[in-house]
Amino acid sequence: MEYKCFYCDKKVSDEYLRKKIRCPYCGNKILYKPRAVSTKIKAR
Repeated sequence: MEYKCFYCDKKVSDEYLRKKIRCPYCGNKILYKPRAVSTKIKAR
């Protein structure tokens, strides 16, 4: 599973987060899991 940094928007691997809860690129502590975009279809 991959996380993204809220500040620099780069991907952070799950393996790295076991050691530190910080972005390795910018040092930000706010990370999130990107979600898939769902498509809604209108019924007729």
